[in-house]
Amino acid sequence: MDIQLLPKKSSKASIWSGGLTYEYMIFPKTANYADRDFGFRISSATIEQTPSEFTKFKGYHRYLVMLDNHLNVEVNKEKKVYEKYEIMEFNSDDEVTSYTKGIDFNWMVSEKISHHKLEITNSKQNYNAQIIILFSLESTVIKINEKPYDLNPYDLLVIENQKKENISLHFSNECLAGLLDF
Repeated sequence: MDIQLLPKKSSKASIWSGGLTYEYMIFPKTANYADRDFGFRISSATIEQTPSEFTKFKGYHRYLVMLDNHLNVEVNKEKKVYEKYEIMEFNSDDEVTSYTKGIDFNWMVSEKISHHKLEITNSKQNYNAQIIILFSLESTVIKINEKPYDLNPYDLLVIENQKKENISLHFSNECLAGLLDF
């Protein structure tokens, strides 16, 4: 089992058409965002202009969670509203226009990976996925098999669990928990 703490302050910003995006992780590490050859990518973005068009990525499923605001969007011309921390799932090739400014969490997963989900958790959980991503929504202590990890708001903890061992997790506050199996 390999555990990586990826602090928000260590992520590097790049520009997208509606603001800035901060990449936490791309998998595998040899993948390139521009080549769109990744299994998954985790990032956080600022939406600074309205309306703004989300970047399309053919062949990817996407999870998006607003971290500081609700989200008014049109997905393929259908109006939708998501509350703060409500998980939006969509095909990354959809036409998505945001009418809200704010900060979001993004997880793009290749359609070649069939088993993945994102949920909000704030209690004790047992997971045995190959990859577990834990994104803190506020200052949080996450205990992994009783070992504590201190996370600041918007920090990411990634557990690579290739042997699919059962892992006991305890959260002091709400976190986003992503589970992925190849």
